Amino acid sequence: MRQITMVALILAASAGFLAAQDPPGRVARLNYREGPVSFQPNGVDEWVDAGINRPMTTGDQVWVGDGGRSEFHIGSMALRLSAHSDFEFLNLDDQTVQIRLSEGSLLIRLRNLAAGQVVEIDTPNLAFNLRRPGIYRIDARPDSQTTVVTVRDGEGEVTGDGQSFPLYARQRAEVRGGDQLEYNLTPAGGGDEFDQWCSSRDRREDQSQSARYVSREVPGYDDLDQYGSWSNQPDYGPVWMPASVASGWAPYHDGHWAWIAPWGWTWVDDAPWGFAPYHYGRWASFGGRWGWVPGPSGVAPTYAPAMVAWVGGGGGGSGFSMSFSTGTAAAIGWFALGPREPYYPSYPVSQRYFSRVNSTNTVINNVTINNYYNSRNTRNTNAVYVNQRVQNGVIAVPQSAFASGGRVNQYARPVSAAQVAAVHIAPGPFIVPQRQSVLGPQGGSNGRPAMRPPASVLTRRVVARTAPPPAALPFDRQQAALARNPGRPLPVAEVRQIRQAAPAPAPQVRVVDMSKVKRIQPAMHTDARPGQQPNAPQAPGPERKNFPSGQQPQKQQQQDAREQQQKQQQDAQRGLREKQEQGHPALAAGEAATDARPGQQPNAPQAPGPERKNFPSGQQPQKQQQQDAREQQQKQQQDAQRGLREKHFRQDNSRRRSSNRMRVSSNRSNSRMLSAGQREKQQQDTQRLQQQKQQQDAREQQQKQQQDAQRAQREKQQQDAREQQMRQQREAQQRQKAAPAPRAPAPQPRPEPKKEQKPPEKEDKPKN
Repeated sequence: MRQITMVALILAASAGFLAAQDPPGRVARLNYREGPVSFQPNGVDEWVDAGINRPMTTGDQVWVGDGGRSEFHIGSMALRLSAHSDFEFLNLDDQTVQIRLSEGSLLIRLRNLAAGQVVEIDTPNLAFNLRRPGIYRIDARPDSQTTVVTVRDGEGEVTGDGQSFPLYARQRAEVRGGDQLEYNLTPAGGGDEFDQWCSSRDRREDQSQSARYVSREVPGYDDLDQYGSWSNQPDYGPVWMPASVASGWAPYHDGHWAWIAPWGWTWVDDAPWGFAPYHYGRWASFGGRWGWVPGPSGVAPTYAPAMVAWVGGGGGGSGFSMSFSTGTAAAIGWFALGPREPYYPSYPVSQRYFSRVNSTNTVINNVTINNYYNSRNTRNTNAVYVNQRVQNGVIAVPQSAFASGGRVNQYARPVSAAQVAAVHIAPGPFIVPQRQSVLGPQGGSNGRPAMRPPASVLTRRVVARTAPPPAALPFDRQQAALARNPGRPLPVAEVRQIRQAAPAPAPQVRVVDMSKVKRIQPAMHTDARPGQQPNAPQAPGPERKNFPSGQQPQKQQQQDAREQQQKQQQDAQRGLREKQEQGHPALAAGEAATDARPGQQPNAPQAPGPERKNFPSGQQPQKQQQQDAREQQQKQQQDAQRGLREKHFRQDNSRRRSSNRMRVSSNRSNSRMLSAGQREKQQQDTQRLQQQKQQQDAREQQQKQQQDAQRAQREKQQQDAREQQMRQQREAQQRQKAAPAPRAPAPQPRPEPKKEQKPPEKEDKPKN
């Protein structure tokens, strides 16, 4: 019994040790570049021209030069860089994406964020953490003292020395300073040309038809739409077949092998679509035509450096030689794995990783996977694979060309079935990597000269909230250890020993002490002008003050009331004048009613004023036309100003209510962790916020009711004045019609009580 217990403990310790050495299940893919884009692989100090499909991981650095752009994908997350941008992965594993942006512009489209995952962007004066899926832009200015963070959609948090604050959707924060942050919070505003380009890339992904068959967490799924077609095959389901490939083409023929730690030998394909089909899924031949069979679309995939089996390899009795154009040489061969066939990593992994990398990339049950893992040391070399019998399915290159990162199609020769049968399947390529294996062919993607970022950018420190892992060992210091175990990445323990003997330089990172950081809630400034670019320098303008909800200054309220009353009076006067100009019969006798003021009786004696003259329609005097034009312009300006103030007022109220609700929710969720006194204080704060909100709502309702009542009263007074004036005019016309002929003038009618008589000279005027 004791022996069984000891064996169980040893197995558990061994499993835990292997799990600690498991590589990450995801990488970043460079899938688009435009203009000068340079790349510095992890562990070397040389910059090369960046090529597409290069898997990137912790320690890799990218520089986008003048006029350049680039796009990366980590699963479904898109990262896009504009010109003059320096970018480095401080950490990239299954839980963390930590990026160093020392200068330039980075836009992130985050589709998914699992619980516990961290996405952090570190700039010279702040760290920004993404809290929800959304669209985010970070601009690190060249002065290293200013960072602009724009949240188009989502939610994030800005952290600097001494304080942090949240950012919500449609907000923009310009943060200055290092030791003491100064910030300006405004609406996000419109986007610039870089934002528009990023939006077009997002639309391309959103409209991808391949997303129906492949998980969006597989980088490069959207490239399959343009370069191939889908079909349903018996026993396999959806299968993608590339278009426009050469006769006799087979997978893993056009590209090169690169040494990328911690996986080791990794395939880098030359085709623009050549990422997803080579690191995920399986390949099969259908009547002489190759097709890619993706893994289950409903699970998160696990990245593999290459889904191949090896022929030969230079060690373990599995080596062989072939005749090439350069002569007979030691060879290394490979072929694509077929559906339901296991992938055996050439690097040490745990059973959990072995199960995950296989079950997420092909249809295979757990029992079979466990059997494969337990017999991996023998079954791999004795197994028979379906694609090793396909014509041109197996190719080989000289081991020297393989190690130098040479392009496969320049050296490759097909391996016949008889040759494959005579050589055992190898567990991996037992070839020692060289410096050129890390850099790639000709030191870059296409032999183009690489641009280095300025030295001031490379040495610029950034602020981090999360402590990154130690910097990678220089490749030159690993070569001796790699030569002792050809083709295998260094174990974690050996890397630790080498690092202790000669520590690698620390990353250019200053980690914030979160125990000294105070979380604040900044106020929003709404002085952004329509059409102004959000990331352009702001023109200086008048200072705005933020007032608490419901406490707008009294002078501002009085000014709004005066403008509203003046507008209503002008509308009434303009309407009566327009009716008179059009020959309205009810107003032909005069327009005395248009001068009636609110509260003045229409029949009261009018104060003498300037005489008004009626002009034919369309012949209004020039001064009157100018006056009308000025009034119209003044009305439009007042309407625009009032509308802008009301819009800002509503936005402020909405944001304050949202902030209050989020603060109340946060207080509730944290109340369990607080003491009784703190809980009581939080409850008081919550009640005070709720009371302020209720008071604000009551004030707004009361103000609205008062405005409605005043408006109704003014409209009623104006209507009464118009009706009274029209009655007087009708009575005057009736009296004129009833008067006798001039030769027998009738006596003057008795004046009616409380009515004003017209002067006698006006009665002798001829009728209209």
